[in-house]
Amino acid sequence: MAIALRNRWRRQQVSENMKDEIMPNNIIMIGPTGVGKTEIARRISKLANAPFIKVEASKFTEVGYVGRDVESMIRELADLSVNIVKTEKQEEVREKAEENTIERILDIILPQVKKKNGEPRPAEAGVPAEPQETEETNNKKTRDKFREQLREGKLDGRIIELDMSSDSMPILQVLGPIGLEEMGLNLQDIFGNLMPKKSRKRKLTIAEARKFLMLEESQKLIDMDSVIREAVDKVQNSGIVFIDEIDKIAGSQKQSSTADVSREGVQRDLLPIVEGSTVITKYGPVKTDHILFIASGAFHISKPSDLIPEMQGRFPIRVELNSLNEEDFYRILTQPQNALIKQYTALLETENVKLKFSDSSIKEIAKVAAEVNEQVENIGARRLHTILTNLLEDILFDVPDKNKKAVIEINKELVSEKLSKIVKNRDLSRYIL
Repeated sequence: MAIALRNRWRRQQVSENMKDEIMPNNIIMIGPTGVGKTEIARRISKLANAPFIKVEASKFTEVGYVGRDVESMIRELADLSVNIVKTEKQEEVREKAEENTIERILDIILPQVKKKNGEPRPAEAGVPAEPQETEETNNKKTRDKFREQLREGKLDGRIIELDMSSDSMPILQVLGPIGLEEMGLNLQDIFGNLMPKKSRKRKLTIAEARKFLMLEESQKLIDMDSVIREAVDKVQNSGIVFIDEIDKIAGSQKQSSTADVSREGVQRDLLPIVEGSTVITKYGPVKTDHILFIASGAFHISKPSDLIPEMQGRFPIRVELNSLNEEDFYRILTQPQNALIKQYTALLETENVKLKFSDSSIKEIAKVAAEVNEQVENIGARRLHTILTNLLEDILFDVPDKNKKAVIEINKELVSEKLSKIVKNRDLSRYIL
């Protein structure tokens, strides 16, 4: 996985004439459920700051059948990429948008004094020439004072009236097997300019109005054409598509007559996307030649060789993942930044309760998880969720009623006491764990 990711960076550095020739090494991960296939792909995409989408191969159907078309995964990836780039651009113009937002709120609270046209009346008419200028100066001073208070958040609770544009559009239903996202069309864009935009007045606190106006102002400062160009480029060169359950569309010839008839058809539809083709999206054409495809499957019933030969050739790197053992569970509970034990500790800290796990208790939880996976059904690391939920059930339920600071220690004895009966009773553990 690390090599595949690094190769993507290396490809960006080579000369232009060679860049298009270097194809990504697509990966197929083979292993039982719960060993971290999806997690690996998700973490890789976060590290690379790349648009990432996870799809289930079993959700797609062959062209001609009712269901989702394989091209919709690229459209979803393009949508995601546009949102990523848009968020980045909004962050860049944040300061300017904040300034504009404050000015708009000031205009509502304290409208600016308009300068009067024409020459001031002569002094002998009994009207001095200065008052207009004095009024403007006073208005400016008051605005400056309010501006400081807005920046410090002192006026956040004040209610103001805001004109908000209503984006409600009549719902148009497209009858037939093809949905709007399959067509790559956006009715809002097509009919948006034809229909007049309605606006409605709403009373909001300044804090609420600020959020709404910030979004409006940042959108005005962003050039959406450059956002779309950058987003499409990001998809084409950095996009990652994770196709889960690919084993569900791989079937032997014996099965194909009785199983879902569109299985092999889905593979044939998927092939040009993985191979490299152009998909039409609402942001324009997107080439899939350099998108990294990571497939995964448990392959309990079928084998990777049951995939059509062309599809096998498009996933040259095969990674086999083994089932997790007791030691793996211990590491999963302790090492990651978002480990389950750290999550539960953080949850209870919100109610002034400190949860402490002894090292022996964590080892016992890991041991129980490994035992249940062997005896009942191997669901991998997901078993840790069910065991910890069962272990901490009473604590999580009772804590809100106590309303006082406390330290709760979880030791090996408590783990054994809570879980031993369930683990021994196979019928019970089948339903509870």
